[in-house]
Amino acid sequence: MLLTKHSQNHHWSFPKGLIDPGQTPQEAAVREVKEEGGVEAKIVEKIGYSKYVYSLNDEKIFKIVTYFLMEYVSGDPKDHDWEMEDAGWYEPDEALKQLTFSQDKTLLKKALEMRNG
Repeated sequence: MLLTKHSQNHHWSFPKGLIDPGQTPQEAAVREVKEEGGVEAKIVEKIGYSKYVYSLNDEKIFKIVTYFLMEYVSGDPKDHDWEMEDAGWYEPDEALKQLTFSQDKTLLKKALEMRNG
């Protein structure tokens, strides 16, 4: 599993980001995996959503993130962008321990069921 560690808040998660104007969620997901994770990947299927609230400059922001199960095509996590402090491959059991947020752990378990089912 590809995990990334954010440079600013130092949490471990999956690559994610904003959808650029004119992009589909799928195109944005592939772009973010390349930018933040350093690898090219192709979408296999949608896993689900994560919804949460965070604060930015004393303003509460509600965010919905769509996650996709992807298959590795090429590249190296060492080629991640400046937004990430670190990126790397983890075995599923290691990834479950490494992820910071419980929502991400739930999504990973769902992805593993989809992949194995």
